[in-house]
Amino acid sequence: MSDATPAAVNVLGEPLQPCCTANNAGFFRDGLCRTDSQDLGRHVICAIVTDEFLDFSASRGNDLKTPIPMFDFPGLNAGDRWCLCATRWREAMRAGCAPRVDLAATEETALAVVTLSDLQAHAAEH
Repeated sequence: MSDATPAAVNVLGEPLQPCCTANNAGFFRDGLCRTDSQDLGRHVICAIVTDEFLDFSASRGNDLKTPIPMFDFPGLNAGDRWCLCATRWREAMRAGCAPRVDLAATEETALAVVTLSDLQAHAAEH
């Protein structure tokens, strides 16, 4: 597990839940949005992406729609769950196109970049 938090906690103070395993999400590609010192992007926000967000991300130089087979990345579609960089999610929020967030699967370290109230305002319904 490298030097990742041994027992990752979500923004609700509970054990971190998986975001997605279908797309090998997360910095460690294990479906958990957790981080360590090697993850410079801090991929800790579990989001349900939308076309609007995917277009926004591509306009910022990070095309998440296009598959990259050499990295075993299938490309994302609206409705897919993915571990986003906290700063990119914040940037999208400020631009009015932040995707919904699964709070139970968002690591507490996201709170160093975004507020809990902002995350709660974008919380996905279960």
